[in-house]
Amino acid sequence: MKQILVYADSLSWGIIPDTRKRFEFHQRWPGKLEQLLCQNGSQIRVIEDCLNGRRTVLNDPFKPGRNGLQRLQQSIEISSPLELVIIMLGNNDFQSPHVFTAAEAAQGVATLVQTIRQAPIEPGMPVPDILIVCPPPIIEPKGSIAAKFRGAKDKWVGFNQALKKIAADSLCHFFDAGTVVSASRVDGIHLDLDQHQQLALSIQAVVEDIVGR
Repeated sequence: MKQILVYADSLSWGIIPDTRKRFEFHQRWPGKLEQLLCQNGSQIRVIEDCLNGRRTVLNDPFKPGRNGLQRLQQSIEISSPLELVIIMLGNNDFQSPHVFTAAEAAQGVATLVQTIRQAPIEPGMPVPDILIVCPPPIIEPKGSIAAKFRGAKDKWVGFNQALKKIAADSLCHFFDAGTVVSASRVDGIHLDLDQHQQLALSIQAVVEDIVGR
């Protein structure tokens, strides 16, 4: 069985926009992706390590453990052997307590890539490929999360291009989710159910190409 780790935040955890509820595994994009990858008889497991509020390399001033560097290498060890790690992070770097630019958030992802490649996995286990997925652009934040994402729409601008360059420079695969899905109109950040399903459908071929090599 081939294993894929999704290392991400609330967009992939599957929070239902403007609630504290969660879509079911088969509804959120990692679960749907697993279904699609296995529909032809392949044995592939998609492991979710998705934490609400996770940043790239920043600390949440109010909640512990939201720095993406924390526990990353242990997550790689726990889930090994891995064929692929999918990183979909960055939006929380634009929360109002932080002053990160799009380029700095992208550099945070680059640091995660380096950390993954240095994880002390068991001898003989492969260093996994890495797919960087850029989340769709933040639109005007609304509802209960509006205050903490104040100004995030403007901070996000250019993040996709900065991430694309990071992926090229670090020899990672890249997928721009904003080309196929958009943030929910309900809260401006997260994904509606149909967008979870569409993201899985759109990323399927990319993942199959990587893990099928």
